Amino acid sequence: MSQSLLRFLKIDRFTLLLIVAVIIASVLPAHGRGMPVAELVTNLAIALLFFLHGSRLSRQAIIAGATHWRLHLVIFSCTFILFPLLGVVLRPVLEPMLTPDLYKGVLYLCVLPATVQSAIAFTSIARGNIPAAVCSASSSSILGIFITPMLVNLLIADSNATADSHQALEAIWLITLQLLVPFALGHFSRPWTSGFIGRHGSLMKFVDQGSILLVVYVAFSEAVNEGLWHETPIGALIAVVFASVLLLAIVLILTSLIGRLMGFSLEDRITLVFCGSKKSLASGLPMAQVLFAGQAVGAIILPLMIFHQIQLMVCAVIAARLGKRPQETPVDQDDETLLKKPT
Repeated sequence: MSQSLLRFLKIDRFTLLLIVAVIIASVLPAHGRGMPVAELVTNLAIALLFFLHGSRLSRQAIIAGATHWRLHLVIFSCTFILFPLLGVVLRPVLEPMLTPDLYKGVLYLCVLPATVQSAIAFTSIARGNIPAAVCSASSSSILGIFITPMLVNLLIADSNATADSHQALEAIWLITLQLLVPFALGHFSRPWTSGFIGRHGSLMKFVDQGSILLVVYVAFSEAVNEGLWHETPIGALIAVVFASVLLLAIVLILTSLIGRLMGFSLEDRITLVFCGSKKSLASGLPMAQVLFAGQAVGAIILPLMIFHQIQLMVCAVIAARLGKRPQETPVDQDDETLLKKPT
């Protein structure tokens, strides 16, 4: 497929690769002795990914962004309170249109931490508060290791899930080992590794995308082996797209309004919009493997994959429009309009 056709369809190469991974898993799923090998390779790739994330985050960026505590508190509230509340409040609308596992997946994406790369990238393009975005997005990923399992236990747990505090703590421990420990090791290795990683940005992109593709392939292999596509009607897949668009639109509008009510500068409101509306595919996929072990993980992560692509397309448009504003323009109604209209 040519680049021009991909641009016309607004599909980037990574999204195309995600679709290919799902197709391959549907036709040639890993099974038998191949499954443990695929899971081991995937876990190693995820650990390497978070090691590289840790090595990229400078101490100066953490200090520079951490001082704006009011902004971070609002962003974390949007990520871990507003989103989950919306998932619960919209239940009467969404649940009749979705299968039980797909609705569980919608709730799961609502309790996930924010993205790191795209939140910072869009804030930069829109000329927002970049140091605050770096601190907020990175902190969200770390806090999510502890907060997400507790929210899963509170909102999603059933007889087959992490249904008690002991199991929730066990899930937090496993996620800490897989994500936080490599992240911390990477951060403390910065004196030796940051220069190399800075010179080889393509390595980060390869590991980032490659690890996600592996997780998607393994998760969908397990789901296909359990009959995912036989149990998921087309109408439910369309409903997932509708749910993703609805959630993103509500959060984009509310983060913009909240930023104005809090009296934040335009730069801070931009950071709030892009960091408060994102959900992390990189963190969400490996965490799902732990939190929903033995369940239909492929169906549960499907809403996250769809939401991830929609948030990238919509926020790319918003960031580009905000980035074109004059350098020294004071905050006016036009700026507010840009933030309030995601499409």
